[in-house]
Amino acid sequence: MRLIYTLLFYLLTPLVFLRLYWKGFKTPEHRKRWKERLAVYQQKYPAHVIWIHAVSVGEAEAVFPLVKRLQQQYPSNQFLVTTTTPTGSARVKEVLADRVTHVYLPYDLPCVVNRFIAIFKPKVAVIMEKEIWPNLFLACTKKNIPVLIINARLSENSAKGYKKIPWLVKPVFDAGVQICTQTEEDRQQFIEIGANESTISVTGNLKFDLIVDDGFTKYAKEVKKQIFADRFVWLVASTHDKEEQIFFDMYSQLKKKIPGLLLLMVPRHPERFEQVRQLAEKIPLKTCMRSTKRPCTLETDVYIADTMGELKMLYGVADICFVGGSMVPVGGHNILEPAAMSAPIMFGPYMLNFKEIAQNVLDLKAAIQCENKQEIIETVIILYTDDEFRNEMTIKAKQFVNNNQGATELTAKIISKYI
Repeated sequence: MRLIYTLLFYLLTPLVFLRLYWKGFKTPEHRKRWKERLAVYQQKYPAHVIWIHAVSVGEAEAVFPLVKRLQQQYPSNQFLVTTTTPTGSARVKEVLADRVTHVYLPYDLPCVVNRFIAIFKPKVAVIMEKEIWPNLFLACTKKNIPVLIINARLSENSAKGYKKIPWLVKPVFDAGVQICTQTEEDRQQFIEIGANESTISVTGNLKFDLIVDDGFTKYAKEVKKQIFADRFVWLVASTHDKEEQIFFDMYSQLKKKIPGLLLLMVPRHPERFEQVRQLAEKIPLKTCMRSTKRPCTLETDVYIADTMGELKMLYGVADICFVGGSMVPVGGHNILEPAAMSAPIMFGPYMLNFKEIAQNVLDLKAAIQCENKQEIIETVIILYTDDEFRNEMTIKAKQFVNNNQGATELTAKIISKYI
């Protein structure tokens, strides 16, 4: 049955490249380095690497402390970090620079993955969260390369999808792939889709192990002072299509109650930066783009962060924040970064991707969930007027993060068994 999957992948590959070409009209980076996706490289790379794969920015941010931990433990080893997206690629290059080799993950075609393995000869393959690539994983096990899925999680929807193709995923699990899950619930989900109990460990969530030093916090305060002086900054982060309009619509109403209000908007995808600017100005709201490096004025309504890799710092700038992907059925985004940066947290009803974390912070009264526009408006006003309540929320949220750290150390110990 894997043959059918492989044949379909071969047939669809031209369409996959056409999609990259099409996306390149908005984001030129999608058209660059396309040969890497076929494991064809323009230069010679080191072999016998410790290989870690992170799909995009979120996974990369979570895995950076683990990479640094392993580099300290194995200083004589070469490291390869792969990503799938250009944004993830840019973040890896920015943070890890020449301390690791970086290429895009190759497509899951036998000839491609075999070429990739022959070039890099990984000592171990460490895959973040939930990506299961049958041809790649089985090619690794045939070459006696241990495969680990770390920080593993499965939403109910993902589990339902995998249950429909047991003929494709079961052979991967039977080959001895090791799995480190975030929670016991995730462990049970993997068992239900065919993973062997003996291969699964619950190690916690790497995203709790955020590195926030005093210098970083000081830098965020300086940015606030230089660019957002005398403004009450409401950061709306990681927004998706149709979400920005929700917040733009309520801005004028809130501005009457909060004269110094500034809406700091961070769209999730770079190709939408200009679209969001045009949407704001159509209302009309006066905008300022982060890339211009100009401070906002008292007349600025919306400040759009059209840069990459700055979200964690911007949480440190915010007086309050709303984590996007939660007012539309996307499933929400990471609320641990604002917790670590002491930004009072709000989010919407759609938090399926972070269901357990969201429920935990709600139980602790460390965040507020809003079901609709009216609840958002009421919450913003409460947080604006009640400094003590705001501070209590941030203290509880930061303590929640601190109490759940340690996944990096546990995961590193398990990986070390296979190096």
